Amino acid sequence: QVQLVESGGGLVQAGDSLRLSCAASGRTFSGYVMGWFRQAPGKEREFVAAIRWSSSMTYYADSVKDRFTVSRDHAKNTVYLQMNSLNPEDTALYYCAADNSVVITSWRSYKYWGQGTQVTVSS
Repeated sequence: QVQLVESGGGLVQAGDSLRLSCAASGRTFSGYVMGWFRQAPGKEREFVAAIRWSSSMTYYADSVKDRFTVSRDHAKNTVYLQMNSLNPEDTALYYCAADNSVVITSWRSYKYWGQGTQVTVSS
């Protein structure tokens, strides 16, 4: 059974950095896309970034490009989201997701999800 466990969220000030982790288990993820999504109160879940497990090809939402970096560690079966220059608009519950056949930016096409980790950025 696939399990995704996020960690690393917290309360930070504008301009600070955080690194989120997503520990994946339950199968080999070769061929999978690992995505990061976020959801703020009253808003729809939105795409943040994604990485192809095998090729390390990355994808980013325009709103986080040049500030966030997604990466993965094969040995630790973990995906990371390095978030720099955070601003209050980045405040949300951040989710890790995985699937092997997806529309990269569409949360509806991912089958496996973590429980989420809260990121709060104060001004």
